[in-house]
Amino acid sequence: MTRLLVRRLSTMLLIMLTVGFILFVMNEGDPRSVARGVLGPYAQDQQLDIWIEQNGYDRFIPVRFLDWVGGVATGDLGVSVQYKRPVNEFFWERLGNTGILAGLTFLIMVPLALVLGVFAGIKEGSMQDRTISVVSIFTTSIPEFASAVILTWIVVIKLKWLPGTSSMAQGWNWLEMILPVTVLVLYGFGYITRMTRASMAEVMTSHYIRTAVLKGLPYKRVIFKHALRNALISPFTVIMLQMNWLLSGVVVTEFAFAYKGFGTMLLEAALRRDIFVIEACGLAAVFVAVFSQTLGDIGYTFLNPRIRFS
Repeated sequence: MTRLLVRRLSTMLLIMLTVGFILFVMNEGDPRSVARGVLGPYAQDQQLDIWIEQNGYDRFIPVRFLDWVGGVATGDLGVSVQYKRPVNEFFWERLGNTGILAGLTFLIMVPLALVLGVFAGIKEGSMQDRTISVVSIFTTSIPEFASAVILTWIVVIKLKWLPGTSSMAQGWNWLEMILPVTVLVLYGFGYITRMTRASMAEVMTSHYIRTAVLKGLPYKRVIFKHALRNALISPFTVIMLQMNWLLSGVVVTEFAFAYKGFGTMLLEAALRRDIFVIEACGLAAVFVAVFSQTLGDIGYTFLNPRIRFS
């Protein structure tokens, strides 16, 4: 296990460095483009040349990349072109806000999806299975922007039960989290439910499950002790992939409800070409993607000890 962890962490670091270099070249490969983004579109060529020389952008890209990596390692993410202040001052707060949103979504979505998937899988072809499958497919087929508009029209405009935005202008408010969390849960739980249902249905037809039932073991014990653990391997992959979606795929939901998180920050940076914020967001997204896959590989060994990675 220790050697597996070391190998995975080494691979994770190598991938992050590789993707980081690509991200750096795409954003800072052209020094004049960087200078114009900082100084503005009306800056003169002489001003651009002075800025490039003063900030060391006349050096080779590998040298600048190593300086950039050193800065990131020490917490220096650059200065935002849009806000005119260090990215580090607001980046972690925005990332934390999305972490709260993603955490609440996970706490509701994953147990709900697993329970529904198990109920559907143990009675394949029944009315229970078909009902859960139809609901899962229906909710997943509606994109976040559509469900956000529909729920806002029903709950906010018609019923007036909840606030229409989640900007937290008056401080933290749990009521403002209900709509964005609901939108994400409705869209995301169907994938996990369908995968759990398919995996559970397959496991229930295996010989060792039939043998356990024929021996007279209690049905609940057969489900939870023998079938569920093996059935969770495939859904576990989908759950880990949902971590990536909840970080970089919440742009629409956060923007729809004016939630000040990672998604809205990335969107604003892309629209205003705030390259240092884009680089920080890109690194965070890559880290979560690689970390979730590493966590998934390690989790497989606990779900099925026979799985070993070479």
